[in-house]
Amino acid sequence: MVEKIITLENVSLIDFLGVENKNIKEVAHAFPKSKIVSRGNEIMIKGNAIEILKINDVLQALLDHYHRFGKITEDNVLGYLKQEEEEHSDQMVNDVLVFGTKGSMIKPKSPNQVKLVEASRKNDLVFAMGPAGTGKTYIAVALAVRALKNKEVRKIIITRPAVEAGENLGFLPGDLKEKIDPYLTPIYDALDDMIPAEKLKYYLENRVIEIAPLAYMRGRTLQNAFILLDEAQNTTPMQIKMFLTRMGQNSKVIITGDKSQVDLPRRQQSGLIEAARILKDIKGIGFVELDGKDVLRHRLVKDIIEAYDAHEFESEKKDA
Repeated sequence: MVEKIITLENVSLIDFLGVENKNIKEVAHAFPKSKIVSRGNEIMIKGNAIEILKINDVLQALLDHYHRFGKITEDNVLGYLKQEEEEHSDQMVNDVLVFGTKGSMIKPKSPNQVKLVEASRKNDLVFAMGPAGTGKTYIAVALAVRALKNKEVRKIIITRPAVEAGENLGFLPGDLKEKIDPYLTPIYDALDDMIPAEKLKYYLENRVIEIAPLAYMRGRTLQNAFILLDEAQNTTPMQIKMFLTRMGQNSKVIITGDKSQVDLPRRQQSGLIEAARILKDIKGIGFVELDGKDVLRHRLVKDIIEAYDAHEFESEKKDA
């Protein structure tokens, strides 16, 4: 039994749900094996994965219709139910990592993201390297959330080194964790997309999900956990070795980083680059390289990355 919640935002409930929730009741009538309940601005769905995919598609189509025309009628509901395919392929179901809090299906969207998912399935430790915008961190968080929801692990630990991209942590108020929290905003954003707000708050308060600087990992044994080390290009060789030796029983680790954006002091070697070279032949460790073709942000981001890569290549040729 799978549970999914769709939150209705910027929607008039009476115009979308219908009088006495008649529209949603019509959808529920079409899927008798599933339970569909509307409470306030949330629609809760319980059922098997295949039916939930179908229900999600119908509701998303209805939401698109509402935002275009401002209202949903019973005829609209019946029309979209009729259009919905009778079944989804098993492959599509298997592609979905988690259902997002706003009705989206979170799954790999590029060939290298698929490789990352597959590498995590086959290995307990995976290095995912690539430029900004390739989705490496987002997919890693989704894999961690799926493992937690499926009770494969007891907790999620997300960490990163306290090295600033051209800024100075020393002038920020608070302790090390409070100083580094603003730099972890992409992680919090990803978790917000995947876990309902109240449940996420509970997980964070009870340390089911722990987000902390890399320095807080020293001396610990990380067991029964899905662990993500982000921005690993800014670790020193000693730091990444310390982190790697924290792995305990029943742990999964994904290390993400961008080798082109090292913020360490000049002449300080990146621990990520060294570790990838030292560990490349060890069985049980996966390596995935993402590139400009995986960029899912604005189309210009891909062009910007390629331009910088070309510039660096020309600079290296001149220096040679």
